[in-house]
Amino acid sequence: MNYEILKDVLLWCGVINYGILLWWFLFIVYAHDWVYDIHSKWFSLTVEQFDRIHYIAMAIFKLGIFMFNLVPYIALRIVLG
Repeated sequence: MNYEILKDVLLWCGVINYGILLWWFLFIVYAHDWVYDIHSKWFSLTVEQFDRIHYIAMAIFKLGIFMFNLVPYIALRIVLG
C-alpha cells in the first residue's frame, strides 16, 4: 500500500469519525429526553447515570480518534514531508 493512500485513508477516517462524534453529541443535546426514554426501557438508568455513560463514552471515542487516526496521520505528514 502506498503511503500517500494510507495518509488519505487516515485523514478520511478521522473526518468520518469526528462526524459520527458530532452527530452523537448533537443527538444527546437536542434529543436527550427521547434517547433517555429509549435507553431507560432497556436498562434501569437514572438521568445522571445516562449522562455520565455518554460523556465518558464520547471522551473514549474522541481519544480513540486521536490515537488511531490523527496521530498516525500527523506522523505520516511529518515523515513524508
